[in-house]
Amino acid sequence: SGLVVPYNGTTHPLSNSLFSCESLQVLFTSLDSIHLLALVALFAHRRRYSELLCLRCAVLGCGFAGLSVAWHLLKNSPRELRLRVDLFDEAGIGGGASGVSGGLLHPYSPKGKLLWRGAECWKETLRLLNVAEMAARHSKDSNETSDGLIVRRRFVYEIRGILRPAVNMKNSEIMTENAQNCHPNCRIETIGEDYAQTLVPNICAPLDVAFYMPAAVNVYPRPYLQALFLACQNIMKENDVGQELYLHKKSIHKLLDLEGEYDAVIICLGAKVDMLPELSGRLPLRTCRGVVAHMQLPLDMGEDYPEHAPSILSDAWLAIQGTRSLYMGSTWEWKSTNSSAHVSADEASKALEELLPKASVFYPGIKNWSLGGAKAGLRAMPPLTPHGSLPLLGCVNSLVGQNCRSRYWLFGGLGSRGLLYHAWLGKLMAQAVLSCDEQIIPSELIAWKNIKR
Repeated sequence: SGLVVPYNGTTHPLSNSLFSCESLQVLFTSLDSIHLLALVALFAHRRRYSELLCLRCAVLGCGFAGLSVAWHLLKNSPRELRLRVDLFDEAGIGGGASGVSGGLLHPYSPKGKLLWRGAECWKETLRLLNVAEMAARHSKDSNETSDGLIVRRRFVYEIRGILRPAVNMKNSEIMTENAQNCHPNCRIETIGEDYAQTLVPNICAPLDVAFYMPAAVNVYPRPYLQALFLACQNIMKENDVGQELYLHKKSIHKLLDLEGEYDAVIICLGAKVDMLPELSGRLPLRTCRGVVAHMQLPLDMGEDYPEHAPSILSDAWLAIQGTRSLYMGSTWEWKSTNSSAHVSADEASKALEELLPKASVFYPGIKNWSLGGAKAGLRAMPPLTPHGSLPLLGCVNSLVGQNCRSRYWLFGGLGSRGLLYHAWLGKLMAQAVLSCDEQIIPSELIAWKNIKR
């Protein structure tokens, strides 16, 4: 036989397994390093040869992080692993904070500086958006958007994007300087009020300066996530390699309830991660509840929002949904523990009182719009680092239990930048899970482990 692999601290020949040494040798030599490590790690973990080639992963949460990890696991796992992915979320696809986000996608900080690894994040998110868009377009079951399009601002040859009026002199000077070093695939143009009004009639730029990102994207979060789930299902249909994907509309209350049932458990619960007893109070996260108002232009009012005009980003933001429909956000209620998407009439009224004055500074016409509803989400905000506020990734077996058979992984703390970060980090997380190698993850994203709690 001669071919051996690690097995729970020892080694075992595979000549008596379900596979011959010759077939395993051919299999091993045909794989790249990531896939080879995935197989070796799986062999080392299994107790029965009959289980050798079946990798079981549980993904907790069906927001940006969870769906991205699931897609990348299905897309990149070796065929021979016969991957099974179980998604757990009591609210379903996009039922949490991800589904409430404004969907304004660009790679910059509020000061117009390219975010840490912003270029990679921008590239991977556009790629994943395209995957979801194609899945929705070809799905007979897609009725969220009649034309199958998930993004409103997708093609840069049309007058679309995001417009950011300068609201104070200091901010204007900093953004003007940073705009000179913008990413070439998402450039920032410094424009005056006259030009801004050709994009959005009646917009107000108090300092006669605005910053226009014509390639920036406005995503519809819930339809996007639903389409990404469709894309996950399509991978199984197209590859026909014995992969399985299941959605469970239920919560996991304890990580150890999954112990031994899965090879890997990826925790993508956002602010709800603190509800797990194994991790409660042990992560450097702050919570912040945000309310988003759905504004509608009454039928008896003119001045529709131009069909192809950009969304607006400032102290408040306007995410355009149509000529007479937009979302206005967002409030910031720090230390809130309320994760419910439901917004009471009183909470909606207070949100409107807070957001309308901010939005009317740059778009006075918003005063003619009426409140059509409101929704809310609870963000998990990460700590500030020398590189900005970065998400938290890494293996957390040291917190859950060192002697666990399963590997537990954290993908959280995306804050208000989940849409930008989720695709690239989901790709890295899938690679780390498949290879059982935390070193694949950049050190900046696992540095949170050094923070004393």
